[in-house]
Amino acid sequence: MFAIIQAAGWPIWFLLVASVVALTLIVERLLYLRRARILPPTLLQEVVQVYRNGRVTPEVVSGLEQNSPLGRVLAAGLRNVNSPREVMKESIEEAGRGAAHELERFLTPIGTIASLAPLMGLFGTIVGMIELFGSSAPTGTDHTQLAHGISVALYNTGFGLAIAMPALVFYRHFRALVDSFIVDMEQQAVKFVDIVHGTRQ
Repeated sequence: MFAIIQAAGWPIWFLLVASVVALTLIVERLLYLRRARILPPTLLQEVVQVYRNGRVTPEVVSGLEQNSPLGRVLAAGLRNVNSPREVMKESIEEAGRGAAHELERFLTPIGTIASLAPLMGLFGTIVGMIELFGSSAPTGTDHTQLAHGISVALYNTGFGLAIAMPALVFYRHFRALVDSFIVDMEQQAVKFVDIVHGTRQ
């Protein structure tokens, strides 16, 4: 492996750093963006039960906030159960925006690496081409430098694409996942508002 890195020249270090960052962020998002963690399946029913039993206390609301992003949204609704429908919806929407921002965390860096890695590979290719042309001299061609220039050009292009493709796939996957979570949260929040205000029993 070290021989490949050596053959690829100094531009490969930028790509290696980008690959480590991308891998770290992808693993973190894979662990965090799990449906059961974001949208616990029975949470809405539990919150409705608490509301109907009249057990809404600051401790319950605080515990619900720590539960999950959906819990944070429903906690905002519980805080305003005695407020008009518009006030309750507004507080839920505000909490929802905060939850959405948290779900989208680190997606921009992953997308940036997916876009930037091929350009970094291209930069390495250009460095390799410069070395290639530098191998030609009036006295003849330096075959060692020629081979090194080709290695730098090809390895950097390959590494750039190898980093960009999975990063782009995961970025699109996480983007779709977050969008589906946000839609589900909105639906459950609206259902809770309707239950509280008596339009859905």
